[in-house]
Amino acid sequence: MAVPMSDDEFDGLVSDALDTIPSELTGAMNNVVILVEPYNPEEPDILGLYQGVALTLRDHDYGGFLPDTITIYRDPILAMCNSRDEVVHEVAVTVMHEIAHHFGIDDAWLHANGWG
Repeated sequence: MAVPMSDDEFDGLVSDALDTIPSELTGAMNNVVILVEPYNPEEPDILGLYQGVALTLRDHDYGGFLPDTITIYRDPILAMCNSRDEVVHEVAVTVMHEIAHHFGIDDAWLHANGWG
């Protein structure tokens, strides 16, 4: 059963998760915006999505691009969790997972290290 939670409360959890990321990492993030959406219409079960050019792939030709986007999907996270504490945990893991993609870290490493 989905955990009931207002959009504002969920947004606050995403903000809280971002606040836990060390300033050395957030300071290195470049040209990226973080969004919260209800779900991804193409893949309704995914929890988050990074779209853009990872920092590790940017070279001297990188410039004039629209910002990368990290989208956190509220509905599938709420649907998979059984308590508010689980939602807090899953939001934190999902935010870190998608930010890791911005830094060029792949799914295999993230899953192997508990950030799946």
